[in-house]
Amino acid sequence: MYLEEFHRRSGDSVHISADQASRFAKEIANDFNPIHNPDSNRFCIPGDLLFALALAQYGISPSMTFVFTGMVGDNETLNFPTTTADTLEITFRDKPCMRIERSGIINHDEALIEAFSRRYVAFSGQNFPHMLQPLLEAQQVMLNPERPLVIYERMSFHLDLDQENLDPILEVAKAKLQVNGKRGEVNLAFIIQSNGKQIGQGSKRLIVSGLRAYDAVIAHQLMQEYLDAKAAYQNRL
Repeated sequence: MYLEEFHRRSGDSVHISADQASRFAKEIANDFNPIHNPDSNRFCIPGDLLFALALAQYGISPSMTFVFTGMVGDNETLNFPTTTADTLEITFRDKPCMRIERSGIINHDEALIEAFSRRYVAFSGQNFPHMLQPLLEAQQVMLNPERPLVIYERMSFHLDLDQENLDPILEVAKAKLQVNGKRGEVNLAFIIQSNGKQIGQGSKRLIVSGLRAYDAVIAHQLMQEYLDAKAAYQNRL
């Protein structure tokens, strides 16, 4: 599996270094959120990496929900329990960091799981600026340029796994930002297609904090810094 270089496993325990997490975010998810940089004082493992590892271990079901309940730091001992339950939790320090709810027949086809995992993660990593910036500008708010913080809270999907030769493609169907003071909740609805046919749909929720009044010059600068960091990293590969 493509995930082998992004974690270490021993029995039910998984360890992810800051370097592994950052490389996954940048090279697989195309996600340059600064909280995934190893030197960030708020560093955390990308939720999409936990999602991908969970799919690889537990398989994919027609209906799944992933709720991110705790931020995981460098080289924490993550417990991925061996279970076939419909509700399960990934934990560290005896605290949950991700809860999974699922229903329907579990599919363990490795090729299908990797294809869906890669496509979803690449889709999910496009939060900023592509999805978020238009929403922020429309509400006349912006991220705090000194402490931009975007947190992945939950995602769910419903998927028809009975189709043959699945080649999943994900597209945004609807996006909405609800602002409450300095905090915002972003809800994204997406559809899943394969071979020109819709085979599923899903939703994703993000929390943005530290919002401030919109300043077009500063907002553009923040966006440009993000894109420059992305280009600089990709040019080194």
